[in-house]
Amino acid sequence: MISWTMPTLYGIWLLAGALDFHFHRRTDIAHTSSLRESVLHGVQLCLIGCGTLAWLLLAHTLSLAAGLGAVVVAHAIAGYLDTLSADGVRRISPAEQHIHSILDVAPWLFLAWVFRQAAPEWALQLAPQPVHVWLWILTPALLLTGAPWVYELLRCLHARRSL
Repeated sequence: MISWTMPTLYGIWLLAGALDFHFHRRTDIAHTSSLRESVLHGVQLCLIGCGTLAWLLLAHTLSLAAGLGAVVVAHAIAGYLDTLSADGVRRISPAEQHIHSILDVAPWLFLAWVFRQAAPEWALQLAPQPVHVWLWILTPALLLTGAPWVYELLRCLHARRSL
């Protein structure tokens, strides 16, 4: 793929995540589907975060790609449970549903890219990316999705204590 394709997709994925948290605030998640849905958002973020850390830390081999495949499947299952927990409790607008489609497809696109780039080896080897790559990948993720999720979780916890 062209060198700018994956960074652009990554940016779109992060912006979709940030916009999804906007929809959650707008539909008052703290008082509707509340803590259960927010925890599932955290599970999805942790899964993708662990996969990202593995990609940053390990050599890009078929073993890593297979492990990331398991992460993507687990993320898809958590995403389904997330939607199931909100269904009938919180309104999911057509716009939010379209954002979810980006959030659902992006991990699979990155997985395909990782498999395509993977060295044909079945070994897990340390091969950390340079520090600037870690910063470029993690900083926007923490700001656009990590921080909004923590805020959402805290609001849900606060609403639960107020009951």
